[in-house]
Amino acid sequence: MKTIKYLALAFILTAFLGACEQELIELTPDEENRTNVDPDPCNGTAGSASFTKFVAIGNSFVAGIQGGALFTTAQDNSLAAIINKQLACAGGSETFNQPNINATLGWNLFVTQPILTDPTKPVLGKLLLQGAPPRPTPQAYAVGNLEALPNPTLNPGFIYSGNKAALNNFAVPAVFLGQALIPQTGNWALAGVDPRFNPFYGRFASNPGTSTIIGDAATAAGSFFMFWLGLDDFFLHAAFGGDPTLAPLTPATGGLPNGFDGQYAAAIGALLASNPDLKGVVGNFPDIFKMPHFTSVPWNAIAFTAADQATIDATNAAYATYNAALNNPGFALSAEEIAKRTINFKVGGNGIIITDETLTNLTGFGVPSIRHATSADIFPLSAGSIVGTQQTPGNPATTWGVGVPLPDRYALIPSEIQAINDARTAYNQVVQNVAGAYPTRLAVADVNGALGTLVTNQFAILNGVTLTPNINPPTGIYSEDGAHFNTRGYAFIAKVFIEAINQKFQSTVPVPNMSRYSATALPIP
Repeated sequence: MKTIKYLALAFILTAFLGACEQELIELTPDEENRTNVDPDPCNGTAGSASFTKFVAIGNSFVAGIQGGALFTTAQDNSLAAIINKQLACAGGSETFNQPNINATLGWNLFVTQPILTDPTKPVLGKLLLQGAPPRPTPQAYAVGNLEALPNPTLNPGFIYSGNKAALNNFAVPAVFLGQALIPQTGNWALAGVDPRFNPFYGRFASNPGTSTIIGDAATAAGSFFMFWLGLDDFFLHAAFGGDPTLAPLTPATGGLPNGFDGQYAAAIGALLASNPDLKGVVGNFPDIFKMPHFTSVPWNAIAFTAADQATIDATNAAYATYNAALNNPGFALSAEEIAKRTINFKVGGNGIIITDETLTNLTGFGVPSIRHATSADIFPLSAGSIVGTQQTPGNPATTWGVGVPLPDRYALIPSEIQAINDARTAYNQVVQNVAGAYPTRLAVADVNGALGTLVTNQFAILNGVTLTPNINPPTGIYSEDGAHFNTRGYAFIAKVFIEAINQKFQSTVPVPNMSRYSATALPIP
């Protein structure tokens, strides 16, 4: 078996260290934990569905990732596990077998791991809010502790040793919809050489290199399933700044093998064909640009004070030749484009300098396609790790976002944002269309609507608990990575899925009690 040198490109191996932090709300003690007091009623009916065996298919959200990592506690509180707990109150089974990860901190998918090339470095796990001001900070294992390393040669325990035939949760972190249909996803022979391979499926695949995620789920003989795959088909592209060489955007149409429409129909069709009585719930996709992952790094993060005037003058002088070249009559640039491309720093907040491939290409004349960022641009949280740092340590002229433009992978320009939003809209229509083809067998959970309402209202109060659409403890529903939910956030999403089940199948499955589930922990020193 080959030694894995790196994970597939589908993983977000971007540094989080130094990321721009959100402004935290005033911290107050969390609501009283009433876990062992006044137990919630556990009675319900299945209606026209059967919850005897619940099967889940999805990505990292269904697997239970929190703080950028899959670890035991987070997995125990996965979205799928929470839903199963509620279904058990309406004829379902309390048993819900997941491919146990057996890791206290997990392997952080958002952080470049030095252990991959330097065994003297520690494995980095989940993020926690740490420091002053609090920042999402990866927690390190002791050097030599490899319990989370996704490499079975060095960490045999990474391979799931339980009964694969008895699994209920087939969710795989950082996986495209199309990867659920192909055997390459679990083929360890492709580790490090083929981006279709995903070690988090390979670790529990029924027959690595031959089986598929959908095939394994279909043979699990479930009576009811949830399916929430497809979010990574645009989220990963956005997290990599719209750079298709790092994470492509799946075409919405085109059928099999490459179109989202064909892939989604094939996946749902295969599941339903496995059992004529099988029913399920599918989820649509929310606006990811409302997630803290895409709202925490401001476009005007380059801040100067009056005391920095000498630096401002030197920086502007360095761009003088570039600015003058924009006015070359031979380039025939419009006044609007010249103004857009002109670099000029001042006291106060300044737009980050970024590369924009939609500008008139003058690179053949030595004029780069760069500009100040505007409020129309979006930066993934990973951008906070390099903005303001120096490409060449000790040389201020090489400061990223000032003297050196931010690379494409760290910035989303309007055309990229529009393409991602268009894809998400089209994907959601595919979900609706496919569900409509099975009107008596599939419910649709409107995750997009639920999260959109929470963002619009900025808060909700459920079971006496305040929920907010951010990572701010103690009310935020997002974990420290700004994309995945915390345990309470997963309970909120579980509520959305269960309400859709109840409406479609005339069930009376009780929804989760938000006060029973924990939020993001308060910052640590």
